[in-house]
Amino acid sequence: MPAWDISSSGVEFVTSLVKDAMDDVAKDVKSYGTNVESAAASAGTITGADSGAAPTGAIGAALALFVERTAPDVLFLGARAAKSVNGAREATAYYVLGDLDMAATSQHKALAAPKVDLPGAGGKQGGGR
Repeated sequence: MPAWDISSSGVEFVTSLVKDAMDDVAKDVKSYGTNVESAAASAGTITGADSGAAPTGAIGAALALFVERTAPDVLFLGARAAKSVNGAREATAYYVLGDLDMAATSQHKALAAPKVDLPGAGGKQGGGR
């Protein structure tokens, strides 16, 4: 393993900036979901509604399909960022303790792609591991 020269305060500063950015992205994703729902509802339909809930029109269906297909990528972004931040903090803690082998192991684990479970998929409620 190459020699490390880490500033734990620098790592804390950078990871706190990443956390702030992740919080902003989470707000944007929530807003995105609300706006897509509004757009789908406002898009109208090709045929009128007879009774009950209005049928989904072509635009609403396309938006729903787009969200369904991009949801794993959007969730992956958050999971990847969280895993990277946690891995950097954990590796730095081991570095500070002088345990370079555990620091390297933590760094290696953080580099692996996170597993993302979509809400409702397989009976689980979302979140990366």
